[in-house]
Amino acid sequence: MTVRRDSAPRQGGALLVVGDVVTDVVARHRGPLARGTDTAATIRTLPGGAGANMACWAAHWGWTDVRLLGRVGSDSAVWHERELVACGVRPLLVRDPEAPTGTVVCMVDTDASAERTFLTDSGASLRLEPRDWSDAMLDGVVWLHLSGYLLFSATGRALVAEALRAARARRVPVSLDPASAGFLVELGVDRFLALVDGVEVLLPSRDEACLLTGLPDTADAAVRLSRHIPLVVTKQGADGALVARDGAVLTRVSARPTTPRDTTGAGDAFTGAFIATLLAGGEPQDAAAEGCRAGAHAVERVGGRPPAAT
Repeated sequence: MTVRRDSAPRQGGALLVVGDVVTDVVARHRGPLARGTDTAATIRTLPGGAGANMACWAAHWGWTDVRLLGRVGSDSAVWHERELVACGVRPLLVRDPEAPTGTVVCMVDTDASAERTFLTDSGASLRLEPRDWSDAMLDGVVWLHLSGYLLFSATGRALVAEALRAARARRVPVSLDPASAGFLVELGVDRFLALVDGVEVLLPSRDEACLLTGLPDTADAAVRLSRHIPLVVTKQGADGALVARDGAVLTRVSARPTTPRDTTGAGDAFTGAFIATLLAGGEPQDAAAEGCRAGAHAVERVGGRPPAAT
């Protein structure tokens, strides 16, 4: 696999993920919410976070050395560390002395789409800062993945700049998932594109790709983005995925038919399997197919994580 001729990863070595670790409160309800009264739901508290979910799926998809740098509150640090280890991920969690662990309320409609709406309290996750980073974290690392949520705080943006500088110096390839169309609107497209300069692989959703380019067609959006970032993989949910490289569509991959229960974390599952497959030597089109497989597995489960490795 080659992303750039001067930055192909070695076989073996570690995948370092830098991103958010949060507590998900998943409420599955049928039909619209009833304002001013009760709506029956099945509610579960689960470990989550885009960065943490992605790391767990990469480990589940066979990459044996996956590490995660994130920031949590002391209120639930032990639980989150234990859950990451159970999924085969080595946690490098910073305990925030002031803020609690981030919490996301995921409201999932149990109709055929299993579409979800998020209420997000980022808590400690967006307080990750340059002091939490050390260039030594790249020792033995062959790929760096950054969660786009880091870009939505000043300290996170400063950490991303440090991580990109260090990765460039060591010729470690970097991928990034934009994470949230809603937060991208607040950040601004031009600012986002400037901040991700140096990233080799971008994995936006369909909405994020169109937002970043102002183009309504997913393929056109992916092609335009790939003129700035060498490899762009657009996740399209039930419509599969589209891969663009160097200003042209490389491949389209169909989704695997499935019956969704909860779409929370489907994009994280895609990203984790995609990167794990690239690291194992797969071509981008093969990695996208594996990503679609992982996404299908994810929506059949409640929550954003794969089954625990143990």
